[in-house]
Amino acid sequence: MTDPDALAAVQAWTRLDAAIGAFNRHLEREHGVTGAQLAILRIVREWSGAGGLALSAMRERLVMHPATLGQLLDRLATRGLVEVSPDRGDRRRRLVRLTGAGQRLLDAAPLAGPVRLRYQPADPTRLRRLAQALDDAIVLFGLEGYTHGERTGEPGQHRPEAGGGPAPGRRPGRGDPPPDRRPGSGPAPG
Repeated sequence: MTDPDALAAVQAWTRLDAAIGAFNRHLEREHGVTGAQLAILRIVREWSGAGGLALSAMRERLVMHPATLGQLLDRLATRGLVEVSPDRGDRRRRLVRLTGAGQRLLDAAPLAGPVRLRYQPADPTRLRRLAQALDDAIVLFGLEGYTHGERTGEPGQHRPEAGGGPAPGRRPGRGDPPPDRRPGSGPAPG
């Protein structure tokens, strides 16, 4: 017999997963981008200065494997939504800029998903409960070993309920958000 509370949690997760899937299908159908691509476009717009956003700064601030970020940017550049070019002042650096087409797509795309929290006011107590619930979901679903985009073979190596931060043996900047981007410390990227 299934515990009613466990069943309610599974149903809530199933609704969330279905809503995220439907949102991503809508984005691809109506705007030709994935949720991750849309998040990168929003980040480029938000973090860019007048000359663009240094790719190295994106790598340092995002919880994303550099190859994954590179693939996302390549796809966006191919579609003409961003431009990635050498910095005129330092040819070793690459700058990312939003194009006019990228700006128009952002203006037309719906503001939904986790990124909405960056732009819409919400009750701080409710946000803390949400953050804790999502961290609890990682633990209760047995997904701790997958939280950094890699599977180490040892569940529980990173324990979000213990305060977040880098997993043991990891250094910030190697796939982990800097201290000002950890849960409970302000808006997160994306």
